[in-house]
Amino acid sequence: MAKVPSAVVAASGIVGGYGVARWTRKRQLGGAVLVVAGATAAQQWRERAGGKAAGALTAAYVAAFAGSHPLAKKVGAWPAVFGMAGAVALASWAVADRNG
Repeated sequence: MAKVPSAVVAASGIVGGYGVARWTRKRQLGGAVLVVAGATAAQQWRERAGGKAAGALTAAYVAAFAGSHPLAKKVGAWPAVFGMAGAVALASWAVADRNG
């Protein structure tokens, strides 16, 4: 089975979590998507780059989720979500996926 890059998992969690929350009108369901993808990505980060890197990337993932809210007020919801997802994906790729 092919490995899905952690960058894809993390970005999908941010985009998917927002999309599910928006389309179902159930924030808790979107939050569940965000948490499951974040936990999956964190496990991959730990395996591929070690505990310290996993901690830093997990903090970036949470910060991207939190940061998308004030950014959305300036640029709109979807651009903020895609921008933050892209930032987390880039960091994840650079730290954990690039050499794998």
